[in-house]
Amino acid sequence: MCGIIAFSDREVLDKDITIQAMMKMIQHRGPNQEGSGYYANEQVALGFRRLSVIDLKSGKQPIFNADGSVVITFNGEIYNFKALRSQLVDAGYQFKTKVDTEVLLHGYEEWGMDGLLKRVRGMFAFLIWDDNTKTLLGARDFFGIKPLYYYHEGSTFIVGSEIKAFFKEPHFKRELNEAAVKPFLMNQYNDLKETFFKGVYRFPAGHWFELKGNDFQVHRYWDAQYQVNYERSEAETEELIDRAVQESVELHTVSDVPVGTFLSEGVDSSYVTSLLKPQEVFSVNFDNGPFDEVGPAQALADHEGLHFNKATVHADEAFRDFAEMQYHLDEPDANPSVIPLWYLCRLARKKVTVVLSGEGADELFAGYLNYGDHSSNPAIRALAEDLGKLPKWLRHGIGHVLAKMPNFPGRVQLYTHTADPAEYYTGQAFAYDMAQPTAFSSQQANSVLQPSYRNDLTVNGIYQEDFAKVKDAEDIKQMQYIDLHHFMLNDILQKADKISMAHSLELRVPYLDREVAELANSIPSKLLFNRHNTKDIFRKAARRHLPDEWAKRPKLGFPVPIKVWLRQEPYYKQVRALFQEDWVADIFDQQRILGLLDANYAGRIDGRRQVWNIYTFLTWYKLYFVEFDQTVAKYEHLQPDVQNFVDEGRLN
Repeated sequence: MCGIIAFSDREVLDKDITIQAMMKMIQHRGPNQEGSGYYANEQVALGFRRLSVIDLKSGKQPIFNADGSVVITFNGEIYNFKALRSQLVDAGYQFKTKVDTEVLLHGYEEWGMDGLLKRVRGMFAFLIWDDNTKTLLGARDFFGIKPLYYYHEGSTFIVGSEIKAFFKEPHFKRELNEAAVKPFLMNQYNDLKETFFKGVYRFPAGHWFELKGNDFQVHRYWDAQYQVNYERSEAETEELIDRAVQESVELHTVSDVPVGTFLSEGVDSSYVTSLLKPQEVFSVNFDNGPFDEVGPAQALADHEGLHFNKATVHADEAFRDFAEMQYHLDEPDANPSVIPLWYLCRLARKKVTVVLSGEGADELFAGYLNYGDHSSNPAIRALAEDLGKLPKWLRHGIGHVLAKMPNFPGRVQLYTHTADPAEYYTGQAFAYDMAQPTAFSSQQANSVLQPSYRNDLTVNGIYQEDFAKVKDAEDIKQMQYIDLHHFMLNDILQKADKISMAHSLELRVPYLDREVAELANSIPSKLLFNRHNTKDIFRKAARRHLPDEWAKRPKLGFPVPIKVWLRQEPYYKQVRALFQEDWVADIFDQQRILGLLDANYAGRIDGRRQVWNIYTFLTWYKLYFVEFDQTVAKYEHLQPDVQNFVDEGRLN
């Protein structure tokens, strides 16, 4: 687990100095290896910051092939690297290290990029310079667990783990992408392919690239496919899920450093924890939160005989540290779970270098209520499920009729079980609290923005390109595909990587394994999402290892008390002071957003999520465009606990 950065720019003559400055900007991703971790020639430079997890002594990067003509830098973990290494040894390759990075290097030599990527299991972003063909190559993992960004303007090409490193390339221009502001307000994250920095794009998951000269080509090597197996029995499906999850958890524990788990009260993290049984587990709650995440988590840890570590987050520290969180995210993310994740990672890093977490289970095994769970009435739920079994043409016809009808009890439940998801689905933008939208509608977002930031984009409209790819899949699987390629890719995984790496902590997600995903994608939706439960067959598999109480628990996410905070005077005043700064009027209708904030504070409306989205964006914008030099000086450092490990010579 590390940070990588590279650029190709013949006009930059001092490439070694430039690449080291770029590496310094992501030092938090790898405190184990400093200045020597780079390669430069007349055309390209590759830089690397290392967090040691496997082969602590000899795994430094970049790594070269036998004759020095091919060089690699790598961020992530290849979980089946030992099996691939054996194949490569049999093919005649000699290894200088025990790390998975060298397996990728020789795997590229033996099989090429396509052949290599068909064989690996893991999370990764890696870059290869092949001096034989004068080509820079790179790839991002199947789900986008590890971040990878690129910038290609004229003869300047930059690629790396975090955008902030791009700023040290002399020809990079730090400009706001105004088109990203409205999608952020609607989603709580930027869901466009272009980032908040103009000209910087997220490299797509499941793809690899080659840059030869100035010719940049992108190739897809994997995507979710939904070839459903209707012949397999429920009992066999349950057995296959349990076997796949157990195997993935076992693979994800490969490490030469301590491994722990994050543990909430939900089934996803509980299942992983019950299988791994690590020595250390970690949980977090709030001093004035609406739910108790720690109590049930500690009960499970006690049941399993594990050492339980907890942190309690106070509002004062959350507001104090919020800007630093947004700095590390590169782009603003208003998902409130950023806050507990920050303190969870800080807590875990005191004892371990690697943690396993439960991300991905909801997207793969249909865990979100907005896939069609909008009524508690048993009769309505049963009717909706029966309507969902009708032929698609008839089902969607009924959906069109329901869409035009006045509202009545159960209408939403019936509509979402009959209508074409491509016509209405808005992902997780309205999913956290069914009574309270996460963010702004398209019209609402335009109403608070200055004219140059307005556009016709809608959440559902952004999804249409991806809906077209899975139009023949089951309706729930279409929604799963959307969440996997939007909410999971651009929100959940981004914050998981950036916040954990801000603390020099490796976060692994065993559900997001290619083999687990391909099994999940073959399971009929009726076994996953039905009148009985979300993730129904998944919960039955988990019940083999968990008490019923934990296997059945409903999804809560990270419940963060922002509603309470924004109605407490000290925090309301802090937010209002930011909303009132002069430069805010260049982007927002300042009086309108102040009115929204005041109305929420007075209790006239529940606008907490809309206020939080604006507050998050303004916090981030101030860091990167108003006070950038002060921002880097203040926040680009190792976290205190990690720095203490370095100073004491006991980082691992």
